[in-house]
Amino acid sequence: MGSGAELCRGFHDDVLAPLLAATPYAAGLLGAGSDVLRHDDERSTDHDWGPRATVFVAADDLQGTRADLDARLPATYDGHPLSMGRDGRLDRHHVEVTTLDDWLVAQLGLDPRRGMSVQDWLLVPQQRLLGTTAGPVFHDPSGELAGVRQLLAWYPDDMWWWLQACQWRRLAQEEPWVQRTHEIGDDLGSSVVAARLVREAKRLVLLQERTYAPYGKWLGTAFAPLGRRDGLETHLHGAVAAPHLLGREAALTAAYACLAVRHNEMTGDALDPSARRFHDRPATVLGADRFADGCLRRVDDPELRALPLIGSVDQFCDSTEILDDPAACRRLASVYGIPSPAGGRRPPSTGAEL
Repeated sequence: MGSGAELCRGFHDDVLAPLLAATPYAAGLLGAGSDVLRHDDERSTDHDWGPRATVFVAADDLQGTRADLDARLPATYDGHPLSMGRDGRLDRHHVEVTTLDDWLVAQLGLDPRRGMSVQDWLLVPQQRLLGTTAGPVFHDPSGELAGVRQLLAWYPDDMWWWLQACQWRRLAQEEPWVQRTHEIGDDLGSSVVAARLVREAKRLVLLQERTYAPYGKWLGTAFAPLGRRDGLETHLHGAVAAPHLLGREAALTAAYACLAVRHNEMTGDALDPSARRFHDRPATVLGADRFADGCLRRVDDPELRALPLIGSVDQFCDSTEILDDPAACRRLASVYGIPSPAGGRRPPSTGAEL
């Protein structure tokens, strides 16, 4: 099968562009969905997959364009129904017509064209930044949509270093638990902690590579091409698969060494990547706090330096109910000791990930 992105581009060029020829508009494949990330496969086609697009028009053209498309869109394109749904049930077409202003507030909880504060960057999940910047744009003659995507393409440098420091801190907090849980007879717990550390290592790599992390189902897919050059992916797999503590710790410390070398190559630091004892206990660790400190030394923004090292909203929270609701994310400003910012509200999300 071809990708959903290719199908949707053809749908725009063959169907939407002629229908919208008299209306100024922009359009793309944006927001939620494996097709936006180009991770879709045959399995993805069993729900909410097919010809679709988000179309941006001026507020004055909104109602007329919606009504016109509702009346004139075909029932199918390239053999795929526009009225896609789940489990064989048909729904209405998935051509969303909106204004860029409204879509940005629904997607992010704010309009970034008004400026992005520290708290704004912290309270937008990476998966939502990715859904705004990753999908293909089909038509954007004014360049307004491209401007928004460029603005959100990656974090400001101070924020980037601070988020890396927070991610290293997450590793530091649980490094010794792999041994300690085993020591008290909880080998299942040791395996679970190792798996948690593998997840945090993957997210750290994406940060190092300036790549927004998708939500959990696609985290490994996004990480894989970034983890192969130095054997990191193999070490992380070994940490999860190891049946005993010694193999688990050996794989993790090998993975930590890769992460440490990458940090040193990126920064010019000369931090020792070798494993060490956790104080006077028998746990083998990297001492990840050293690398958190190395990142913090590069943060100049006093507002960031004054914050607790808990990271952005999706570093300390992994609830779908929160991360898929921009208004709920905005309410978490109090976690940082920041008053909750004003933000756009929207009804609960109905956009299921493919």
